[in-house]
Amino acid sequence: MYERGRYVILGSVDGLLAVLGVVIGASGATVDDQFVVQAGLGGAVALALTNGVGSYLAESAIEHGKLAMLSKPLLRSLKGTHLEVAARQKIWFDSITHGGASFLGSLVPISPFILMETHKLETSIVLSVLTLAALGVYSGRLARQSMLVHIVRMVGLGISIVIVVTLLGLGE
Repeated sequence: MYERGRYVILGSVDGLLAVLGVVIGASGATVDDQFVVQAGLGGAVALALTNGVGSYLAESAIEHGKLAMLSKPLLRSLKGTHLEVAARQKIWFDSITHGGASFLGSLVPISPFILMETHKLETSIVLSVLTLAALGVYSGRLARQSMLVHIVRMVGLGISIVIVVTLLGLGE
């Protein structure tokens, strides 16, 4: 659960905030909502694939390293054993979780541009902040720590990114 939770949080935050930056920049550069949606979806797909592949490569290195260390004292390969099969399953599941969470998180800031007629950017930012608050609750529960502290950290991160992107003039 904790391993999967890590990738749910990491992927969701990556997707949500990276694509929110794309949406802010694209909406400031054009009045065409279709352009904003296409830019956001392009970022969502690219981020999901890179996070999934990056997790696959990183998890493969770690899990195969663990298997190699376990096989040394046994003086035999663990290929084909229950341990190796479990490691392969973990690698795939973690990669799919990370990439999938990235894609789903990316849909949050894009959705108002598909579903609404007015106040799309404002709604995108508010939905993103609310989603970060929900991720803060999940993170706090996972860590068995104060949910309020985790909410403040997540929401603070999101608001900071909105401010930085706006100050850089990317949202105008």
